[in-house]
Amino acid sequence: MNIQKYDSIKFKRGVRIIDVQDRYNYKVSHLPGSYNIPYDDLMNNYRNLLNKNSLYYIYCPSGKLSKRAVLVLSYLGYNVIMLEK
Repeated sequence: MNIQKYDSIKFKRGVRIIDVQDRYNYKVSHLPGSYNIPYDDLMNNYRNLLNKNSLYYIYCPSGKLSKRAVLVLSYLGYNVIMLEK
C-alpha cells in the first residue's frame, strides 16, 4: 500500500501502523498514529507483540526494514501490509 492511501486508513478503528525504524529516528519523524517497534525488537518478540488475527501496516521511511519485516512476518502467518512511499 502506498503512503497516499495512508490518509484513508489512519483514522479507521483498529488499524495498527507499526513504524520499524529505530527509536531516535522515530522521535525525529514518524507517521501520526503509528507506534514504534524497532525492527530488531519486532523480530525478536513478534509472538508477544502481534496477534495473527489482526492486520498490521508496517512502515519505515526507506522501505528496507519494512519490506524485510513484511516478508518474514507474512511467512510466519501474520496479516501484514507494507506501507510505502
